[in-house]
Amino acid sequence: MSQSGESGSGAVESGIVPALYRGAAQTYVDAVEAGSRLRPQHWGLTDVVIGIALSVIVPSLIVGLELAAGAPKNGTLVILSSLVSPWIGFGLWPWIAARHRGNGVRIDLGLTFTRADIRWGAIGGAAALGVGSLVAAITEHFAGPFDSAAGDAISSAHVPRLVVFLFGLLAVVGAPFMEELFFRGLTFTSVARLSEHRRWPPIPVATIASAALFAAIHLEPIRFPLLFAIGLVLSWLRAKTGRVGASVIAHGVNNLIPVIGLVTGTVWLG
Repeated sequence: MSQSGESGSGAVESGIVPALYRGAAQTYVDAVEAGSRLRPQHWGLTDVVIGIALSVIVPSLIVGLELAAGAPKNGTLVILSSLVSPWIGFGLWPWIAARHRGNGVRIDLGLTFTRADIRWGAIGGAAALGVGSLVAAITEHFAGPFDSAAGDAISSAHVPRLVVFLFGLLAVVGAPFMEELFFRGLTFTSVARLSEHRRWPPIPVATIASAALFAAIHLEPIRFPLLFAIGLVLSWLRAKTGRVGASVIAHGVNNLIPVIGLVTGTVWLG
């Protein structure tokens, strides 16, 4: 079955696997059409809400405890934990939800990487950079210069050079992996399945909704148009390939250029 939602005859046995739906991960579609015995997907938008809550509450608690213990606001511990702790909601929770109430992140959420994903990821990364640069220029024209909260934090941080490089590595590899698993994996697929049930166009709704949530969760209103535009490119890749591998790669490519500028500026010029 393609992402259009047409299934092969006899692929779904009543009572063994749930029906296919438009916007389902291609790995799930392939497993159904191969006659694999699958569990119903009992994860969904409730898990999206839980993941968002964890991504906000856990970092607040961790950083709050660190500051209360005397850790400097711009020090290594606070900087790195602020970046990594949201992954409990973005990465760990989708894994738990899909593992215990579905068939795991590989089948249900499309967490795989193919050669096609590498190609589409490179193309998508270039597209995200181009679209993002255009939207950023328009935003700056009306609102003035701006930067990301993470960029401001690491630029003003008093940390060793190794920490800056580690921050850059996490931003290029770790953040794209975790965020794409949540936004283009759990969120996109949950919205698509609900949309199919409600007779809304699943793929357009899932594409827009996951991009909007991705932009909103950063809590940086001035960057919302930029992040939304990038999110649309990443969500389009998920819709195109049926997997999150391409969007993970594109997200990493998109983060790489500003991280290079940030790291070189901070380490060698700062």
